[in-house]
Amino acid sequence: MEPRVSLITLGVRDVARARAFYVDGLGWEPVDEVAGEVVFLQVGHGLLLSLWRRADLLDEAGPGIHEAHHGPAPVVPVALAHNVGSPAEVDDALASALAAGGSVVVHAQVRAWGGYSGYFADPDGFRWEVAHNPGLVVSDDGRVTFVAAEPDPGAW
Repeated sequence: MEPRVSLITLGVRDVARARAFYVDGLGWEPVDEVAGEVVFLQVGHGLLLSLWRRADLLDEAGPGIHEAHHGPAPVVPVALAHNVGSPAEVDDALASALAAGGSVVVHAQVRAWGGYSGYFADPDGFRWEVAHNPGLVVSDDGRVTFVAAEPDPGAW
């Protein structure tokens, strides 16, 4: 698995309040958003910060992410994302994480947002999403754009 972070997702209690802080307060520019659900902000070359409804992150990332932790794992819901070029690469990366000593906490599956993803936890419990998002496009200069993509579950 190539070392890369594509998306940093923060599980926020109030998306509008978080948006106001980052966009209105800090002046960061949204790349895409669904009002009240999620806001994507470009924070680096091919890197996004996602402000996502906390309940949705808890539901998707699997059991245990919201439980109290002892040690270095975060108490707040946070998931790092590693985007890849195909559903097969999602499966391969999850297998690599498992072989390296991590645990698959949510097996890869077709998602309502049009992609395919699963989650693993590293040995300290930090959650990583491995995702194929056919609507997320990174240009040569690192800018991220979203294009409408119709999911094709038959292709997976």
